[in-house]
Amino acid sequence: MSTYQPQSDALRIATIAAKAADEKQATDVTVLDVGEILAITDLFVVASAGNKRQVRTISDAITDAVRSETGRSPLSSEGVSEQQWILIDYGSVVVHIFDDETRRFYEIERLYQDVPTVSWRLVS
Repeated sequence: MSTYQPQSDALRIATIAAKAADEKQATDVTVLDVGEILAITDLFVVASAGNKRQVRTISDAITDAVRSETGRSPLSSEGVSEQQWILIDYGSVVVHIFDDETRRFYEIERLYQDVPTVSWRLVS
């Protein structure tokens, strides 16, 4: 669990994104508190999907849920056409949705193994 509390807006967006991914059967949904080591964002939301179609479905669900609950749209997104690794940038939160093989290849959690994780399931 995180000892550092990210700004409440970032935590809210990350929680909405993580829950939306979970509702679409994403696997291994993780929220990483990268704010202490990255100047560009506070939180990463990382999720996996079993296939490319599910990667897109999860991405769409996250975008819809964040827009519906906060009125915010992404600043940018990348990888939508390839559907192997979609990155959705909300500024203080960056969402990474991988197909399983791509996530294993890049091992993003290993790169950030020293940062705290946030228990998004406990946030209401």
